[in-house]
Order: sequence, then structure tokens, then C-alpha cells
Amino acid sequence: MKPHIVVIGSSNTDMIIQAPRIPAPGQTVLGGRFSTAAGGKGANQAVAAARAGAQVTLVARVGDDAFGRQALAGFERDHVDTRFVVRDEQAPSGVASIIVDDHGQNAIAVAPGANANLSPQDVARAAKTIASADAVLLQLEIPLDTVQAAVDVAHEHKVRVILNPAPACGLSDEVLRGVDVLTPNEIEAGMLTGSEVVDEADAARAAALLRDRGAGTVIVTMGPRGAIVDGPDQRGPIAAFAVEAVDTTAAGDVFNGALAVALAEGRPLPDACRWACAAAALSVQCLGAQPSAPTRVAIERFLVDRP
Repeated sequence: MKPHIVVIGSSNTDMIIQAPRIPAPGQTVLGGRFSTAAGGKGANQAVAAARAGAQVTLVARVGDDAFGRQALAGFERDHVDTRFVVRDEQAPSGVASIIVDDHGQNAIAVAPGANANLSPQDVARAAKTIASADAVLLQLEIPLDTVQAAVDVAHEHKVRVILNPAPACGLSDEVLRGVDVLTPNEIEAGMLTGSEVVDEADAARAAALLRDRGAGTVIVTMGPRGAIVDGPDQRGPIAAFAVEAVDTTAAGDVFNGALAVALAEGRPLPDACRWACAAAALSVQCLGAQPSAPTRVAIERFLVDRP
């Protein structure tokens, strides 16, 4: 039977410009191709988990507009349960402006729109579904009180909580104590600990600090350098897969969606991280956020060639 993942988070429409480089402040850069794609960290992770083999329920808000209707249609195509996706009549759908350079790196600015209205009451309406889930997956493109409400409901029912603290902001120890798996990248780990993370040793120290504050297991993702894991039973590096990146926009989201599935299926933490790294490696070879999320078959095929 498929694991059941509840994702609580944002849904955006991404406006993507490919350019030779990311502009410096005050600089205009002549770009190339323009495209739009479905995005938002919550929606990306929901789609990634669904394609990786989970039954997924999304708790989110979209505007009562064309972008919102397109998002809902996309969730339906990926068989994501949208019973708890609210069409907000007071705010537009969230939008992200993304510049992708020739090396696949990006710069992103987000207008949250309806995402800013996702509330603890929205979480409460989904409480029974959360209580029966195998895992809850969260990010920080929604209000912090909503994140806290979701952590509380999941913790009450002993449901695993995975928090991707992106975009990074201050998190209380109360939130961290309710998190079973925390997945910052190196920038977010630095912001959460007040200490710059530039190498594996820094990442290991940051992970230890975050565990000291209450997080159960910490996985610091480091892009092409893999990840550093610090948990009750496992500690050490996880190697990444060497691929040529086209667009890294949703690599972290794909990693988190696949990780949630692997952990919910009962895979050991190192195996789950390797599986998630494989999904992320596939994602960076494609342009766009949700379009880049690989299927379960693609992940398994990728790993067969890399024993």
C-alpha cells in the first residue's frame, strides 16, 4: 500500500527567465527564453512525493484566478488530493520570479499572495487526515503560526514531521522540538545557527547545534556536494550524484518529497537520503520546478545504473 503524506505549504506560479548570469543590484541583463511553470515549495514537494509513489494530500491556498485554476488542474493530473486546497477570494495566487543562469543556478523572489492566508484553522480542518498520515511535510513559505499548528497536530498523533526550513527564518525551540527530520540547505543551516556553513565540517557543526535545540534528525543538503546527516543512530556524509545541472530551482523540494516517501516506506535513513539524492539529481537536469520532479520508475532506473 502506498504511504500517505500530508504536505502543508505554498502553491505558486513560477515566471522563469533564462539569462547568461544573474543580475547584480542595479544591473539589467538581456536574457533568453521565458516560460511559466507550476511551483511553490509545498506544491513542488507534494507533486514530487506523488510521482515518487505516495498518496499525497495537500493543504494550501490558491487565488480564485487563472493561476489557481491551473494549479488545481496540475494537482489533479498528478493525483494529489486537493480537498484541503482553498480557493481564496481575498488574495491572488502566489507568484515567483525566477532567473536561471547558464550554470543552472537561480535567484528567486516570491509574492506570496494567498499563501500568506494559510491559517491554523486550515490545518484544523485537515486534522483527521493528518492524524492518519505516515508523515507530514512542511516548509516556510506559509505563516509560522500555521507551521506550529501543523507540528502540534502531527505531534499529538505521533505522526512523523519533516520540516524543510526554506526560506530560512528564525525558528523557536518549541517548533524544533516537534520536528523529527529537519532538512536545511547550507545557507539555511547557517542562518538558523548564526554560523556560516561553507564545508562539510561546518555543516556537521550546524546539524549538531540544531539537534541540541531539539530537532530529531538533521540533514544539511549541500547541492552537488551531497548532504550531511546527524541523527540518533546515523551520522556522516551522503554522496551526491555527478550530473550536469540545467536548473536547480526545485532540487531541494524534489529531495524532500522523495525523502518523505522513502522514510514513510521504512527505508533506513542513509538509503532514504541516497534515494532522495537520486531524485534531486534527475530534477536538476530539467527546466522548471514541478516539471522536473521525476517518477518513481525514473528514480529506480537511475539507481540501477549507479549501484
